[in-house]
Amino acid sequence: MAILGFLLNLAGATMLLLFAVRMVRTGIERSFGASFQRVITGSQSLLRATATGLGLAVVLQSSAAVALLVAGFSASGMLGFGTGLAVVLGGDLGSALIIQILSFKLTWLIPLLLTLGGWLFIKSEKRRLRQYGRILLGVAFILISLQFLRDAVAPIRESAFLPAIAAYLAKDFVTAFIVGGVLAFLMHSSVAAILMFVTLVSIDAVPLEAGISLVLGANLGSALIPIWLTRGMAQDARRVPFANLALRGSWALVVLVLLNKLPLHEAFLFMGPAQSLINTHIAFNLTLIMLSLPLAAPIGRLGERLLPDSKPHAADQPEEELCALDHSVMDNPTLALASLKRELLRMAALVERMAAPVMEVYASGDLERINGLRAMDQQVNKALEGIRNYVAHLSDSDHSKQLKKAAREMAEYAIALESAGDVIAKRLLPLAREKAKNNLRFSAEGWAELRALHETVMANIRLATNVLLLDDLESARLLVAEKAEIARMERKSRRRHLKRLGQGGSTSFETSDLHLETLRALKDLNGHFTEIAYPILYSNGQLLETRLIETLDDEP
Repeated sequence: MAILGFLLNLAGATMLLLFAVRMVRTGIERSFGASFQRVITGSQSLLRATATGLGLAVVLQSSAAVALLVAGFSASGMLGFGTGLAVVLGGDLGSALIIQILSFKLTWLIPLLLTLGGWLFIKSEKRRLRQYGRILLGVAFILISLQFLRDAVAPIRESAFLPAIAAYLAKDFVTAFIVGGVLAFLMHSSVAAILMFVTLVSIDAVPLEAGISLVLGANLGSALIPIWLTRGMAQDARRVPFANLALRGSWALVVLVLLNKLPLHEAFLFMGPAQSLINTHIAFNLTLIMLSLPLAAPIGRLGERLLPDSKPHAADQPEEELCALDHSVMDNPTLALASLKRELLRMAALVERMAAPVMEVYASGDLERINGLRAMDQQVNKALEGIRNYVAHLSDSDHSKQLKKAAREMAEYAIALESAGDVIAKRLLPLAREKAKNNLRFSAEGWAELRALHETVMANIRLATNVLLLDDLESARLLVAEKAEIARMERKSRRRHLKRLGQGGSTSFETSDLHLETLRALKDLNGHFTEIAYPILYSNGQLLETRLIETLDDEP
């Protein structure tokens, strides 16, 4: 019974830790998600990119989240390989610094964080303040989970069970390395896994030698997480995660052998076992950056050869060659749905490519580029036609009702994507042409508002693609919440614009129609992409049928 109680308490502490880390990350993403694109893509030098990755990892509480952002920007061509690799390596160093911060004795801070965070989350009506409350609550839950973990391990520390396992891991460093990698991957959080190892070492439940091997394995496991999460992305998006895996894995193996064959870790023992483990983790990531950054260019060239662009010279190929629909697998329900999803992802990527440079062509008035972007709408229309025909053939087959329903939902989202393409081709791009033709200019405030709204919409488009790929309930909820935020931004910009008109702003008056129509079009563009979230929310009971009051009091 003691073993069963220990395992139950350990599982509870681990789940609370994972929940708390995710709570902090989602709170920050909901508060500042639209700013990440500007921060990451604005890095010029490799050192500055490394510092950017470090800062983002500290903010997001996750190096895997930083790697996913880099993969998305790499796929859209907004981020070069060297800069992306520097951001990811900096992100891993940032996650190591998070562990240092959270390892301090901060139990006195828990009541304050719970009080302030709970008050902001429950009482505040402002969206951003609520997310600040979520962040503070998440940090408090992290500290509580670590204390819970210490308490869970303490009763069994004197038994023969845990010391026997710890002693075996200390002797067999390869097994400890593998265990650390598997735990980090399964937990999908290197921060949570390494915090657990540091806690176990701090209470002498696991010796330092085993802890070092576990932490080095966790570094390998953390590099596997972005590989898994980007498995549906194009090959050029996965170059940086694969390069990070190769560099991190090879350096982890080298350090593993060195520290276990040479008594190098004894130099840190005067700081205590837990601090020695944290120092080893930080030193590992710091030396990896120093070794990897000078090799970024040759590694990038090697990555281009090993992982070539999945769609080279796409503009020169017939659209039929790009179609992901495979009619030969229509008898296999699983493969047929996978084929549909691949085509939907391709269709979403086409619309994203149309949407990304909209503000650029507004500013430049490049008519040739505007025409090129409008021509891409024909490819989106062809993709919709292909998906409709594919779903029609599936509906005529003897497949289950569940498969046919899933196929119809994908077809409905394809219609929404086609409508999103029409918003760009028939509303936004003609507005850009009109602005260039009449040599119009937005006010500084109005232009900043439009750019901020466009950034937020682009962040939501990438989130919608992740929802399509992973069917993640939390991301679907976030996507719908962001739809409400887009509507709020649109209303706020409209009110500010009308206020500028009332104050006699001549620039605002000249571009009034242009400003208001752009706001509405961006809001509608976001709404079409958000459609992917509703089937997931509905199937999980997370969606109300209507916001109307069902019954009214008939009494006078």
